[in-house]
Amino acid sequence: MISASLSDSQAQMSPDQFKSEMIGLLPRLRRFALSLTRSGADADDLLQEACALALQKWQQYDPAQPLDRWMFRVLRNLWVSEIRKRRVRQGAGVVPVEEATELAASGVSGADVAETTLTARQVQSRIADLDPALAQPLLLVCAEGYSYREVSELLDVPIGTVMSRIHRARKLLISSLSPQEAAEL
Repeated sequence: MISASLSDSQAQMSPDQFKSEMIGLLPRLRRFALSLTRSGADADDLLQEACALALQKWQQYDPAQPLDRWMFRVLRNLWVSEIRKRRVRQGAGVVPVEEATELAASGVSGADVAETTLTARQVQSRIADLDPALAQPLLLVCAEGYSYREVSELLDVPIGTVMSRIHRARKLLISSLSPQEAAEL
C-alpha cells in the first residue's frame, strides 16, 4: 500500500514543474548535445528538438526516475535518428561531422585543469578530437558525475563496454600529451 501511494504522488508532476526542471538542465543538456554533434549549431538544433519532443511527451516521463537521465536518452535517440537520416540522404555509410571549435568550459572539472598546465580549451579540443563513442562516456562519467552503470543504461551498451571506452579515451588523451605534460599528471 505504501509503495502504491508513493508512486501515485510521484506521478503527479505538473507540466509547469516538468518545464521548470527541464530548464534547469539546459546547460548540461547542451554540453551533452555538443559531445554528440561536435558542432555548436547542430547541438543547438538537437537540443531544441529534444526539448520540443520532451514537452510534447512529458507525460511519458516517470518522475520516480531522474529527469536528466530521461533527457539525455531523448537527446541521444534523436541524434542516432539524425545520423541515420544523414546516411540515407547521402547514400553513404560515413557521416561527415564538422570539427568542434569549442566545448563548454565546464565540460572538464576545474580540479583536473588545475592539476595540469593544460588550459581548459586545450583539454576540450583533445576531447573533441576523440571518437564520439569514446568521448560521450568519458564526459558523462568525468564531467557529469554519472556512474558506469548509469552511462551503460543511458547509452544502451554493456557496462564493460563503457569501462573499456573510458579506458581507451583516457589512454588516447594521455598519449596526445607531450612528455612534459604527461609527467605533470
